Amino acid sequence: MSDTAEPTGFTLKGWHVLAIFVAAFGIIITVNVVMATKAVRTFPGLEVDNTYVFSQEFDGRVADQERLGWTVEARDVGEMLTIAITDSDGRPVRAKEMTATIGRPTDSTDDVVPQFAYNGTAYETPLAVGEGRWIVRFSAIAEDGTEFLQRLELQVEN
Repeated sequence: MSDTAEPTGFTLKGWHVLAIFVAAFGIIITVNVVMATKAVRTFPGLEVDNTYVFSQEFDGRVADQERLGWTVEARDVGEMLTIAITDSDGRPVRAKEMTATIGRPTDSTDDVVPQFAYNGTAYETPLAVGEGRWIVRFSAIAEDGTEFLQRLELQVEN
């Protein structure tokens, strides 16, 4: 037996190495471009107009919201979306103004701003949302003019 391998007739040349190098980096660059394009197209946009001003007012906003003592809960019951606001004693609250945007966490194409009606204990609207995770961007104005903002997670299961 001989310890030498038989030659296959193939010789790795410089252009082979170049082709492997170009193909590998071509795949990496293509995947990065596709992922970046998807990320930019599904980004819902700015949350606030001026982040600096919003950050300077943040502590005051939090203190005002805590003073209200509100708890907000979003529920999907059948084809009815309900948002309940309760005070620190657990009593239902009717806000001076209330709006909510419902959408997916990563994509703004499914965002809706339904019209809610107060039923005496909670706000409700007929809205059939699909299965999965949803985000409710809730905004309300209290009777004293205090703005209350909260982001709620809503998990819908069939």
